[in-house]
Amino acid sequence: MIPDKLVGDTGYGSAAILGWLVEERGIAPHIQVWDKPMRTDGTFSRDDFVYDPAADSYTCPGKKELRTYRRNSSQPRKPNGGKDGFIRYRASKHDCDPYTLKPQCCPGDPGRRVMRSVHEAARDVARDTRKTDAYMTSFIQRWKVEMLFAHLKRYIGLPMMRFRGPKGAYEQFQLTAKAQNLRKLAKPVPQSEPTG
Repeated sequence: MIPDKLVGDTGYGSAAILGWLVEERGIAPHIQVWDKPMRTDGTFSRDDFVYDPAADSYTCPGKKELRTYRRNSSQPRKPNGGKDGFIRYRASKHDCDPYTLKPQCCPGDPGRRVMRSVHEAARDVARDTRKTDAYMTSFIQRWKVEMLFAHLKRYIGLPMMRFRGPKGAYEQFQLTAKAQNLRKLAKPVPQSEPTG
C-alpha cells in the first residue's frame, strides 16, 4: 500500500528525494524544500528570474532571455542536465554587456547563469503543498512526534542504539517507549480544589 502523503523535516527536502516522491511514486510531500539561501552580496537571486515552461527559458529583470542552448538546431535537443542533476541556463554576453543593471546581475562574469534542478517541478509541488491547511496539520503532528523522540534522547537515555541488528534495535526501542509511557503516567494529575 502506497501512502498518499509523506511527512518529514527539511533534511528530506532535497531535489532527488522530492523527485522520487512526486514523479515516481505520486506521493504528496509534506516536507519543506531544501533551498539555498538568498544571495547576500546584493546581486539578483534566482527568484528574481522568471521561468517560462513553454519556452523552457528564464527571463531576467532586464527582460532578456536565458536559455540552455544559444544556437538553433534542426534536431530537438535534450536539456543539458549535468551529472549533478541541474540544467544550466545562460544569458548572452551581448545582452549582458550593455545592461545597466549588470553590476547587480553578474559583476564578475560575461553573462548570467541560472541553474534549475531536473526535479524542479517536484520542488514546486512541495512549495505549493506547504501553503495548504493539510501541511499545517502534518507539521503539528510531526512536531509532537519529534518532541517524543527528543524526550527519549534527553530524559530516557536513548542517545543511540546499544543493541545490534533490527531485532536488538526493536527491543531497545520498545523498552524505552514503555519507560516513556510510564513516565507520563507517573506525572501527578492536578486535583481540583474542593469548593466549600
